[in-house]
Amino acid sequence: MKQVLYIMAKAPVMGRAKTRLAADIGVTHAKRHYRAMMTNILRNVQDPRWDTVLAVTPPSAMGQVPEWRGIKQIAQVSGSLSPRLAQVFTRKGPTLVIGTDSPQITAGDIADGFKALKQHEVVFGPASDGGFWLMGANGPVAAKRFDPVRWSTEHTLLDMADQFDNVGVLRTLTDIDDAKALKAYRRRH
Repeated sequence: MKQVLYIMAKAPVMGRAKTRLAADIGVTHAKRHYRAMMTNILRNVQDPRWDTVLAVTPPSAMGQVPEWRGIKQIAQVSGSLSPRLAQVFTRKGPTLVIGTDSPQITAGDIADGFKALKQHEVVFGPASDGGFWLMGANGPVAAKRFDPVRWSTEHTLLDMADQFDNVGVLRTLTDIDDAKALKAYRRRH
């Protein structure tokens, strides 16, 4: 069965993407940073070893964002991250999901994620803020496993990992959600 990488992406609309970063640096700069991060990730993770699919929001943006041209797109369901992850993990087979908050992600990271799924039930790429930049599973994954997770907290990864018995872990990356994380990323890169 073909490996599939889903990328959760928001349309780069002023004031709608990177709202926590925008609160710190302004909506214009936040949009510019988001567009650059998204473009970098899309360029870095596509590979013929897996299919790449964008799970986009809002649904009206499908086919409208220049950076998304040539990449298969599906609309994200509405709601918290729980139903959105449950949507992509209904698929049977090796499936990875990433967002667009960690511009350090490479095709090598994605390959490592698929490799880890050969030995583990699920795999996570931890984020330095307590969340995760990648989740992978040999799906399907029951939607109820996403319900007890405290999203956007320092407990997110632990809450999610507690739902599984055999967990693989990749390298830790930085999610750029606010000005503090952006400064830390710039210092390291």
